[in-house]
Amino acid sequence: MAKALIGYMNSDLRDARLASDNARLRNRVAELEALVTRLSLENDRLVAAHAEQLEAAMQEMQPA
Repeated sequence: MAKALIGYMNSDLRDARLASDNARLRNRVAELEALVTRLSLENDRLVAAHAEQLEAAMQEMQPA
């Protein structure tokens, strides 16, 4: 089992194409994670703004 794991881990070192593909995919994953974080923050901001608008509209509808 250990030989299989070591062979698997070192396979990128023997094939430069696999190593470059692995690096490219890692970079793409990092880009997508950053995009998810940015979109999540933007969504939270929009939800908060919408909640404020709803609250203001509800207060206008309240009888004095």
